[in-house]
Amino acid sequence: MRNQRDFHTKKKVDRVILSCDEKTGIQAIENKYPDMMPTEGKYPMMARDYEYIRHGTLSLFACIDLITGKVYHKVFEKGRSREFIEIIKEIVSDYQDTKIVATLDNHKIHTSEETNKYISTLGKGKLKFVFTPKHASWLNIIESFISKMSRGFLKAIRVKSIMELKNRIDQYINLLNEEPVVFVWKYKVEGEDRIPGGIAI
Repeated sequence: MRNQRDFHTKKKVDRVILSCDEKTGIQAIENKYPDMMPTEGKYPMMARDYEYIRHGTLSLFACIDLITGKVYHKVFEKGRSREFIEIIKEIVSDYQDTKIVATLDNHKIHTSEETNKYISTLGKGKLKFVFTPKHASWLNIIESFISKMSRGFLKAIRVKSIMELKNRIDQYINLLNEEPVVFVWKYKVEGEDRIPGGIAI
């Protein structure tokens, strides 16, 4: 656990610090019947029929810059190593002259031969992955972001196509990036200081 915090403790931030994860199997669901709006004396709140139409699933790849709060994201129909590499490429392109450190879980796409081959092309020290311990992925701040997004925005959304779902996800995250929020991890450890970016540990 302490290894997950060590790279945050520098007073001078000389690298990009990311928290990355993905959410697969996001369903593009359309109502089979229209929602019933609240009606005085009849329906006290909105009602939704249990039947729906499936249009497929999407995978969201996301990384939060822990210093600025900016959320990088990509949405694909599949969730393989090659899709994961695409979001890393975008981040590397944005920070060509800066070292990058990313916290991730031990999912196979993060450790695959394809992913490692790409990292090796970047040069020594350009990109470093710090993996959370097994069964401790909660240490990764991005999980809080994805969990909140799933409980709110994604839980209620209804769309007529998989492309509409992708566009809605893009709009949601782009809107958040208009006023980025630095996520605060409130897990306290005796003797630890508040780290750069306002993240309390």
